[in-house]
Amino acid sequence: MKVQAVHADLIVCISRFWQTTCTAVRAGEEGFVIDSPVYPDELTALPGVLEQAAFPVSGLLATHADWDHLLGRIAFPQASLGCGETTARRLAAEPGAAQRELREFDEEQYVDDRPPLSLGGVQSLPVPGRLGLGSAVQHELELHPADGHTVDGTAFCVPWLGVLVCGDYLSPVEIPWLSPGGSVEAYLATLERLRPVVERCQTIVPGHGRPLGPVQALRLLEEDAAYLRALGRDGAGAPLPAGRRTKAQRRIHAENVERVTPGAARADLGR
Repeated sequence: MKVQAVHADLIVCISRFWQTTCTAVRAGEEGFVIDSPVYPDELTALPGVLEQAAFPVSGLLATHADWDHLLGRIAFPQASLGCGETTARRLAAEPGAAQRELREFDEEQYVDDRPPLSLGGVQSLPVPGRLGLGSAVQHELELHPADGHTVDGTAFCVPWLGVLVCGDYLSPVEIPWLSPGGSVEAYLATLERLRPVVERCQTIVPGHGRPLGPVQALRLLEEDAAYLRALGRDGAGAPLPAGRRTKAQRRIHAENVERVTPGAARADLGR
């Protein structure tokens, strides 16, 4: 796990798996952790890393209900877990799904020392909305709807630090991925909602990959929007964004093609 101190009150941890990000924010006497690293040793190390940096952990937040973003409860089993309304509904509608997918991952990766994942008592947060922090509400976290990658999703803006934690969008290492429940139209709508937020932030933390500056994030936003429009129009013939044309990204593209045109032949995926 890589640990990057982006700001005196912001630490980003990047997992060895999929470069999944975990963002810790300090707000005076309070602090919260958004999303999570993946491997058991990373989750074990996380509390010590934050304690050494004097980062309190008052609660956990998740950008969406994909299993690799929900593991904060393993590192902080007593902490409350908050998420947007759509994510809370998805978790309620898919009981045990994240745990099953985590077990499948652990079996594939030969991981045999992971504590159980508990997702009980999730706090549903209104989106769009604001979340006050501190007894005097000195800071407010902004919650923006971010569906399209999945049926659910929330992007968290930390305005007093100029930071956007956007979940599985604007990744420098991964093309737009349409998971079950996601769609081209909803993904494009989320990108447009995020645009003005990106423009007023100094740091953008994607769900996968290193933190970005606004110029790079806006460039990725344009590339992702162009790819999605081509995907909806041309299917398998849509060109992948430059710099994200690896074998793994072509597999994601093949999945996207199936979501957009079920049963379509997976041809011309080498572009």
